[in-house]
This record gives sequence, structure tokens and C-alpha cells, in this order.
Amino acid sequence: MATSAVLEKPDSGRSVPARRRAPQRVVRVLHVINGEHYAGAERVQDLLAAGLGREGFRVGFACLKPGRFAAARQDQNAPLYALPMRHRFDLSVVWRLVRIIRRGRYELLHSHSTRSALVAGLAAKIAGVPMVHHVHSPTSRDSTHRRRDRLNAMVERIVLGSASALIAVSGSLGRHLRQRGFDDRIVTVVPNGVPGRQAAPVRDCSKHGWTLGTVALFRPRKGIEVLLRAVAMLRREGLPVRLRAVGGFETPEYRREIERLVEELGLGDAVDWTGFSQDVDRELMQMDLFVLPSLFGEGLPMVLLEAMSAGLPVVATAVEGIPEAVRHGRDGLIAEPNDPHALAALLGRVIRGEVDRRRLRRSALQRHAESFSEKAMAAGVAGVYRRVL
Repeated sequence: MATSAVLEKPDSGRSVPARRRAPQRVVRVLHVINGEHYAGAERVQDLLAAGLGREGFRVGFACLKPGRFAAARQDQNAPLYALPMRHRFDLSVVWRLVRIIRRGRYELLHSHSTRSALVAGLAAKIAGVPMVHHVHSPTSRDSTHRRRDRLNAMVERIVLGSASALIAVSGSLGRHLRQRGFDDRIVTVVPNGVPGRQAAPVRDCSKHGWTLGTVALFRPRKGIEVLLRAVAMLRREGLPVRLRAVGGFETPEYRREIERLVEELGLGDAVDWTGFSQDVDRELMQMDLFVLPSLFGEGLPMVLLEAMSAGLPVVATAVEGIPEAVRHGRDGLIAEPNDPHALAALLGRVIRGEVDRRRLRRSALQRHAESFSEKAMAAGVAGVYRRVL
């Protein structure tokens, strides 16, 4: 368990006469997270730790399901507290969290999941600090476990009643929250953002074939089955494609299910499973075309923005906030979800040269720079903090 640091007074870095420079107090914010995985929501949390520092906030993390996040996070300077819960309703962790808030002099809690909102909401009331909640995906349609989704949505609706602000990562999620009865005055849309990166090379695919790539924590709603069927269709047409699938599986059972499908489709020699990779940039550099075949439950996928910032042509599905980032025919192509024929048709258009992938590349790079940078994301969250405080 990390020890909390003392409040600091950062230098603004501007050339201002000493008599006019007012010291700025750094506000300490504790993010209450699951921490089990290092996927899209966790990358948001990681990027905010650094970005909010430039906005005058010092971030710490309290992990309720300590796992991959602790080792994979880029900002290793943020204090991290392990508060493992024995089960999802183990509320003994609330009092431990209250002690951390008081000892670390945290002035604001920021939760990121139903579990963390339940714990943070109770701790915020006891400690007398406000809570902000970040909505990364629609809880009521987050998985294939409908009963669990309904329970989570019910718990979320109750515990978020005391939240001072709700941050939605896309306009579609903002509308979803308002439709569920949350006060429009506490809902703010702050789109996800990622840093700029080196653009992926535009390779001559007529020589080495096309490498389609996808990055995910593979689980049923990510649609990898649809992508595998689309790849099989393209190969039957004689198109030289293979798939690079980056990420781990949510469960061993689901992995075995996908492996059976790969064998059934005859794709054993056409799919490279890399497993989890902390270096997403390196993986993107090995792809010619990025595919995100999600079925439902997306907010604004970080990996989609990362592909755009690398200049990769994108083919994705019309789920939640995805069409808000990728404009069909301009920054990429958008297919209907759960339709392998439609997905294969759009992929085939790019592969056969019917769509100018260099034009898609230029537009995606510009779109990212103008609307989805990590600095804009941090500034948006910081604006919410200032209104709450």
C-alpha cells in the first residue's frame, strides 16, 4: 500500500514577477477503480493521472480488484492503494477507504464502475467529500449476462443519486443517462482522448498481403466471432488477409469457444493471437487495417482513437459512440453490428482499392488531433472537478 504524499504547490512555469504570482494549491483526487484489467477504461484512468497533474490536480488510485492495472499503468508515480474486496458487496472496504481519504487529504472521489461507485458513494458521505462518476459504457447493456446487467443498472441508479457530477465519454452515453432520469445539470460529456503517436507505415499489401488487426479484452460483446467469419469469407474470395488479434480473453471458457470456431472456419494458420500487450503502439505498427466489430456496450473505445491517431484505416460497427468518432466514408467505414457479410463487404472494398485508404488516413489523423487528444480529455475532466469543488 502506498503512502500518501503531502500537498504540493506547483510552479506554473510562466514568467511572472514574484510579487504577482499567487501559489496554487494542488487538489488531491482519489480515483476508485476495479484495477483487475488494463483495457479501455483503465487506459483512460492512467492517462488522466498524468493529464490532470497539468491541470492542478494530484491523482491517487484505490483498487478494489487489484490486478493488471498496477503493473501495466504508465504513470507509476500516482499513489496506489490495494483494497481487495472479498465479494462485490463486501462493504468493510468502505471504512478502509475513508481512512485513506482522511490520511491522504483527498478532497474528491472519482469512481469508474458500478462496484467502485457503490464503495466510493458510501465513503464520500462518511468522509464528507463529493464524488464524480465516470460512465465508460451503458451499464444496462454492458454484457451478455442480462440479469447481472439489470442488477448493476439498478444499483448504479441508486448509488449515483448522490453523485455531484456524471461524466459520459460520448454523446450517446450522455443521452442514455438522461433517458434513465439523471438530471441534465450533472451530466457532462467529455470524449475520451489519446496521445498522438507515430503514424503506422502505409505498406504495399500486394506484396505481403493484408494484416487486419483488432485489440480488445475478448468477451462476447466485442464481436470477435463476427470478425473471424468475415475473415473466412474474404479468404474464400481469394483475398490475401490474415488477422492479428491483440489482447487476452475474459474467461478460459470463452477462449476455448473461440478456438473451436477458428478450427471450424479453417483459420488456424490465418490468425495470430498475441495475448495481452502493454505496447499497443508496437502492435498497431504491424497492422494494415484496424477492425472493431463490437456488438453493443461501447462508450467511446480508446483503441479506436489509438488506431485513428496512428493513421490506420478503420472499419468499425455502428455501436454507441463509435459513429461519433468515425464518420462513415471520411475517417473510416461503419458496418451494422453482428453482420459478418456487411463487415466482409466493407473490408473487401478497402482491400480491393475501391476506397482510398490514404484519404481515410489523412482524415483520421486530423480528426484525432482536433477532437480526441488526451489533453482535451484531461481539461474536460478538470473543468468538471472545478465546478464540483
